This record gives sequence, structure tokens and C-alpha cells, in this order.
Amino acid sequence: MSTLAEQLINTEAHKSIFESAVRQLPLPVCAAFGSSEKPQPVSFSSTDRVLSTKDSDAVAKQFPKTVAASGNVVLTSAGSRTTSIKGKRVAVLFSGGPAAGGHNVVCGLKRVLGAGNTLLGVKAGPKGLLEGSLFEISDADVDFVLNTGGFNFLGSDRTKIKSDAQFAQVRETCIKHNLDAIVVVGGDDSNTNAAVLAESLFRGVKADGSGVQVIGVPKTIDGDLQLGDLLAISFGFDTATRIYSEMVGNILQDTSSSLKYWHFVKLMGRSASHVALEVALQTKPAITIISEEVSSRKMSLASIIDSIAKIVVERSHKGMNYGVLLAPEGLIEFIPEMNAMIAELNDVLAHEATAFAAVADDAKAAFVESKLSADNAKLLASLPHYIVAMLLAERDSHGNLQVSLIPTEQLLIDMTKARVKELDAKVPFAAHSHFLGYEGRCGAPTLFDAAYTYNLGLTAGSLILDGHSGYMATITGLTSGGVPQAIPLAGLLNIERRHGQDEFVIEKALVRMDSPAMKFFASRRDEWAASDLFASPGPRQFWGPTTHQQPISVALNSGSKSLMFKIG
Repeated sequence: MSTLAEQLINTEAHKSIFESAVRQLPLPVCAAFGSSEKPQPVSFSSTDRVLSTKDSDAVAKQFPKTVAASGNVVLTSAGSRTTSIKGKRVAVLFSGGPAAGGHNVVCGLKRVLGAGNTLLGVKAGPKGLLEGSLFEISDADVDFVLNTGGFNFLGSDRTKIKSDAQFAQVRETCIKHNLDAIVVVGGDDSNTNAAVLAESLFRGVKADGSGVQVIGVPKTIDGDLQLGDLLAISFGFDTATRIYSEMVGNILQDTSSSLKYWHFVKLMGRSASHVALEVALQTKPAITIISEEVSSRKMSLASIIDSIAKIVVERSHKGMNYGVLLAPEGLIEFIPEMNAMIAELNDVLAHEATAFAAVADDAKAAFVESKLSADNAKLLASLPHYIVAMLLAERDSHGNLQVSLIPTEQLLIDMTKARVKELDAKVPFAAHSHFLGYEGRCGAPTLFDAAYTYNLGLTAGSLILDGHSGYMATITGLTSGGVPQAIPLAGLLNIERRHGQDEFVIEKALVRMDSPAMKFFASRRDEWAASDLFASPGPRQFWGPTTHQQPISVALNSGSKSLMFKIG
């Protein structure tokens, strides 16, 4: 018998008791694929659904090859492939922030491509594609990463492929590695990039004049890549919100035990509040701010603070000098006066980049204020220095403000404290701030995400074997067995202002005020504010009573009769 020390050493390098156990868990698959261990690729046929946006005419001119090939028609599975395809060389890459379940996409791809085709992993995302950093993925590799969290098997980055020089580099990589297809696993920006790559690589890449297929897979914990019944949710959302909900549930239990602290919790969700809404539905805290509601109601920062402070005072008068507030990380961009200032600020920083970089750090705020309109300059000058510093910080590779670095939760605490004192100086207000973000991105996937991503991988691989390009894989019918389908990427594109110029992008799906999930939340939040009705949903479950639970917001918005999903 081995010693305890030897047993502990054997749990190193991703071989903990838990990790070893989840690798053995069977995964449900859509009936179309047959079995989990030896899935069969499916063929696809056209549906009668054609996708379009307000900018479809402009898109058709910019993406003539892929639009002509797809007709922007949604595809659905049409039974197992009757002919075997061999010799395909497929590369897969992760793009953007990590999300639980990415490894299972790779596993699904590898298994559906089968022994007759080759799957290559791209190291470090789009940057690795540009540099030609690829390696062959083996059966042993996928067996080892199955059901494990994170993107560490391949790595990821946020490089956006957009210049002629970059497209030339991608073509060189395709030729060097004799690629037939590329699978891009990412969010709305990454799938926009997949649409651009699909058009660029459609024909004339290889010596015989053929092109390279490009297929997207929907990933983002923010949940802002959705398309009604065609795409209920992106993968990673369920795992992240379950992790956050467990932690928020623990905080709710703590604050009602210590009876003296407010906890202001900022949650990931740069451009939408799906995460905050889902965690609120799971945990029922006293206050939850939904960014889209702030925007639709044109709430000022002062009015937001006033509403928070009044709840704090009202709870205190009932003897409850404690509570939990949830806020999305992107809140600041949804406050109308802040949004207007940030939009102008983005243009100034884009057009004055060289001059701005040359200014001393302590003079940067004054420099920018001199370039803004009077109202926006006044607003910027009124904000605390710690907020201004982050508003002026470098944008990410997609031109976005890095809202996760803005301490919105501290701003809310500081302003609430002052307003509570104005309303009732006798009310005690002690607060702690939290940011729950990175903790939720790389956890081992819930069964929902594990099954969802594995089937997305099977779908992406099937699309490649069936000869399609410029599509995003999706699984519909999540409560009735699951159906592999494909969404034309060009059919999702809109024109949006980025980096001071118009660009084609996939529009982010925001929380709709008329959605069933938002309506249910709105119907209950006053009760949650007035009394302690919170719930602690507990940890993610891989077996047991909550194993098959889908996100509450997804169940509500899709009209499900049950919280439980059913694939297979």
C-alpha cells in the first residue's frame, strides 16, 4: 500500500480525487449523434428561417462569398452522414476570456472527427494562429481534459485579426499546416472575427484554389451571446453563475448572522446584466441593479444612489442594518450621463492617442477634459480620482473600456454612505466591497455546461465534415433532447462604432425589460428588499438533486415547464 505522501503526490498535476472522478462521468448527447463515446457526425439541411439585421444590405456587400453560400439560412441536423469523410485537418482555438466547458468542445470535436481526420490545437488563441503555433491533439489529450475547467489546455488571448498583414499570416499558417478548417471558440467579438475569417478564407487559400472553412462556437460567461430559441445561452454562463451564487449565498448567510454589514458585490457582465439577474434569481438579495433598467429608465447616478440609500434606511428602521447589493461590472456605461461622457471620451482617446500618450500621468485628466464638451468635462472632473484613472486606462484589444478594473462597487459604497447620512444620520452604515469575476470563469463545468459544450463540439465537427463555413454551432431544444443546428454568422452582423469608426459586429444580447426572467425578478425584488427572503443555492452539483438544473433565467425566458434540462 502506498504511503499518504505518495497518495498526495499522485493528486498533483490535475489528478485530484475530484478531477479524476469527473473525467469518468458519462455525458448525455443529442439523439442525432448516437452514443457519447463513439458519436456519429450528422449532416445538415436548410430550414425556412433566414436571419437578417438592420444592416444586412451592407453586410452582403462586405461578405459576398459567405452570404451567397449560406443565404443567411439556419441549418438543422438531418440524420447521420451516409458517407465517411477522411483526411481533414482541423484547427481549434480559444479566443477571449476563459469559460467553463471549453475543453469539452475540443473533446467533442476530436471524437466526432474520428480517427480518419486530424485535430490540431492552436496555442494561445488568435495570436497562436498568426504565429502558426499548432500541435496535434491526441485521444489521450482529450481523455485527460474531459469535464475539466478552464482554457489551460490550449490557452487564449484577445488578439483581433483585422489587418491585411494579419490575414496574410493566417493564410501562411493554413498553408503551412495544410488546414481545411478552423474552429473559433469565443464570444460575440470572437465570432465576429470568425465571420471575417470565413469570408477571407472562403476561396483561393490553398494551391488547388479551395478555401478554409471557419466555424464558431458560442462562449462567454456574460451570457450576452443569445438569439432567442436558436441560441438560449452561451456556454460558461451556467457554471459561472452557480459559482457566484454559492458565494453570494454564503455572504447572505454571513451578513444575517453578524447583523452589521452591507456587502456590495460587483459581478462580471461588462455589457449586459444577465449574470447579475441570474445570481439575483438564485439568491434573492436585498438590492440588485440591472444596468439595462438603469438605461431604459434614464436613471442618473444620483437617483441610483438615492434608491439604494432609501432601502438601507428602511431596513435599518426594521432593525436590519445589513444586506447585500449586486451590481454588474458594466453599470457605469449604462448610466445615461456617464455613457455619453464615455462615448465622447473613447473618441478623444482614439483620435488623440499619440498626444495623450505624451502627456505626463498627472496631467492626463486635464488634457482629456480640455478635449471634451463642457458638460462631459464637468462630469469627469466631479468623479473620484480612482474612477477617473480607470476611465482613462488603456482599452482592451477590442476597443472596450476595461470596466472590470473600475471600482464601481466602492463608488456606490462611498456615495451611499453620504446619502444615508443625509436621509437619517442615526442609521449605521458599514460596508464591504467584493468583485466576483475571475473566480467563476475556470471552474469545472456544471453538468449542463459539460453536456452543452460536448454537443457543441460534436456539432462544429459535423458542420466541417458536411462542408459548411461561416456558421456558429448551436444546440436547440435543451429541455426536449437537444437538436444540433447552425446559425449563419453573417446573418448576425450589425454596424457599430468602435475605435472611432464603424465596424461590423455581432450585437450583444442585453437583458430585455419585457423578458419573463426580468418580469419575475421585478415582481419579487420589493419583497426581497423588505425582508430576509434570501436563499443559498449551495455548490455546483455533478450528481444529486440539482445536477440537471439549467439557469433559471434561461428556463423562464424559454418558457420551460421545469428547471431541469434534458439532452439525449
